[in-house]
This record gives sequence, structure tokens and C-alpha cells, in this order.
Amino acid sequence: MNKDDLTTKDYPIPAESIEREIEIKKSRFIARVKAVSSRDEAMAFLEQARVDFPDARHHCWAYQIGRPGAATQAAMNDDGEPSGTAGKPILNVIQHKDMGDIMVVVIRYFGGIKLGAGGLVRAYAGTTEAVLSDVPRKTQRPMRGLSLDLDFALEQPVRHWCEQHEAEVTGVDYGESVTMRVLVPEDHHAAFIAFCRAAGISLPTVETGASED
Repeated sequence: MNKDDLTTKDYPIPAESIEREIEIKKSRFIARVKAVSSRDEAMAFLEQARVDFPDARHHCWAYQIGRPGAATQAAMNDDGEPSGTAGKPILNVIQHKDMGDIMVVVIRYFGGIKLGAGGLVRAYAGTTEAVLSDVPRKTQRPMRGLSLDLDFALEQPVRHWCEQHEAEVTGVDYGESVTMRVLVPEDHHAAFIAFCRAAGISLPTVETGASED
């Protein structure tokens, strides 16, 4: 399997946001999971956890965006825990669960008993495992957002192509010509480029996009 096969394949993402809690030696570990498609969305989810649990000592987290095995972005943070004992275990479990576009935040209330580095790794990994084992999944289909400038006579052929190839017209502006914005399944992108060339449409500008089933 080549790199293009990895990036165009459908992949699972969290279907909803859920929360699970584990207590270890009087420390409370609360894990939250949510589907995210950008760092901004991930940081907004983290900020909400800080608002909901303002008196917690740590808000540790990790995320990966894109298809598992070919993620376009990944990050983690220990938020004051010893280096490598929180964010990395969270990310390791995320990667093991084979889900993309996912953010996990683990909130800790310190119970007064130190767990040691090994104990912390097990606690953060275990809490992440608990929430990811329970979260329902849905399928993410990679899409590519494109913007086209074309003659009025070509609008209907483009719409027809989209209907036949599971693509979506997301916007149309009319001026001296027609500007169309479409979402094309990644695995149909090459065919759409060929269609545009054959129809005399200037090659589209890549934007962004994704589809969930």
C-alpha cells in the first residue's frame, strides 16, 4: 500500500463526546474525548475542560488529526506532570485505537498520594483506554474542497458530475462568470481534475473539506 492509499482511505473518528472517570490512590482522573478537525478545535475543547474543572491540578492532553497511520497533525502536553508521563501515554493509546481526528483531555485532581512516573503513565493510559473503549465511532471520508471559475454553460455539467461521483456543491456565486465551491471525495479527485481539463475549466484551487457518514 502506498502513501496515497493511506491518505485517501476512509477512517473512524469519535461519533460523540463522552467522559469517563477513574480513581487511583485518591487521585481522580477524568478523561474526555471529542472529534476535532483542527488545532483550534482541539484547543477550544481543552479550554472548555479548564472551564468545567477550574480547580483541577492538571489538564493533560493529546490529539491527532487526519487518518491513523498518516496523521497530518499530532501534539501532546503533560501540563505540569513529569515529562513523558501524561501526554505521551494518552497519544500512544489514541494511536493504538486506530482513530483519527481525535482529541483526549485527561483532568487530574491530586489525591495527596504520589504515584511515581510509572504509576502516572499507567493512570493516564488507563483513563484514556477507558474513554476510548466506550466512545462510539463513525466514518470519516477524506474530501477535498475546490473552487472553480467557469462559464455559465458549464454549471450544469459540473453539478451532474458531482451527483454521479458523491461530490457536493457547497456554494455558487454569479458574476461575469460562475464561481462554484465543491467538495470532492479524495479518491475521485484525479477524475475531477481530468473532467475539468476536458471541459475547458481552469484547474481548481484547493481549499479544505471532510465528510462524515
